[in-house]
Amino acid sequence: MITCSAPGKVYLFGEHAVVYGESAICCAVELRTKVHVNKANDVIIESVLGTTGLDFEIHPYVSHVIEKMRQFTDIEGVTIQIESELPVGSGLGSSAAVTIATIQALNLLYECGLSLEDIAKTGHEIEKMVQGNASPTDTYVSTMGGVVMIPQRKKLQLLKCPIIIGNTNKFSSTKELVGNVAKLRSEFPSIIDPILANIGQMSILAEKYVNENDYRTIGRLMNVNQGLLDSIGVGSAELSALVYAARYSGAISAKITGAGGGGCMVALAENDNVMTIASAIEKAGGEAIITINTEEGVRLESLNG
Repeated sequence: MITCSAPGKVYLFGEHAVVYGESAICCAVELRTKVHVNKANDVIIESVLGTTGLDFEIHPYVSHVIEKMRQFTDIEGVTIQIESELPVGSGLGSSAAVTIATIQALNLLYECGLSLEDIAKTGHEIEKMVQGNASPTDTYVSTMGGVVMIPQRKKLQLLKCPIIIGNTNKFSSTKELVGNVAKLRSEFPSIIDPILANIGQMSILAEKYVNENDYRTIGRLMNVNQGLLDSIGVGSAELSALVYAARYSGAISAKITGAGGGGCMVALAENDNVMTIASAIEKAGGEAIITINTEEGVRLESLNG
C-alpha cells in the first residue's frame, strides 16, 4: 500500500478572475488529504461520502483519476481510501487535494513516471471534466506547495504569519458560483470585465509585497479584493459575519477564499492575537481553523500504508 497526501489552499488574491486568465496568488496550507492505494481485484473507493466502486456521482474526482491513469498503465482493480482534514465545498481546494494525492499515489504504485508538472496538468484536466470551467490554480498549488502566482506559475516568498480560516459550514458549489459570475459577465460585460481585471491587477501589484513579507500592505489589498468579490455576487451573510468579526478583533486582513457563497474565509494575523481572532470567528457562528503556509505540495507519506 502507498499513501500520499496533498495540501489544501487559500487564495490571497484572484479567485473568479483567474478563471478568465487574470492573475491570482494562492498559498498551500498545512491541512491535508491523505490517499491510501493498493492493488486489488475490483475498484473500491472509501471516504466519508461512502464506499463505492467507480462512481462519477459520489466520487467524481477519484473516479476520473482512475479512468485517466488507465491511459498510462493497466489498472484493473484498486482500493482507494481517503482521509481529509479539508471540509468539502469550503473553498480550501478539497477536490484538488484529493485529485492530486490520488494521481501521485497511483503514479507511484504503478510506476508511471509522471513528473510534478504532469501531475498538476492531469489534475487540472480532471477538475475541468467535473466542474466544466476550472482554473489551474488549485491543482498546481496542491502539487507544488508554497505561494504561487498563477498563471505565471511563479513561486513567491513563503508567508511567515499565522493563517486563520473561518468555516461557515455552509456548502457552496464551485460550478454553480462560477456559472453565476459567467452569466453576470455575459449580461453586463462593461461592468464585470473591469472588476475581474482589477482583481487580477491586484495580484500583480501584491507580488512585490508578498516577496517583501509586507503583511500590512498585503492585508489592505486583500480587504479591497473582498469588496470586489462582494460586488460580483459571491459573498454571503455568513461569510461577511466572519470576515468582519476577524477584522474587528485585530486581523491584518480577512476575505473570502475560493468560490464564495458559503465555505470559508481567510484571515492573516499577528502571532500575539491568533486566539482572539479565532474566538471572534467562533462567536460569529463559524468554525475557526488555525494553520500555516507550507512549502510542501504533494508528498509520499508511506510505502506501507
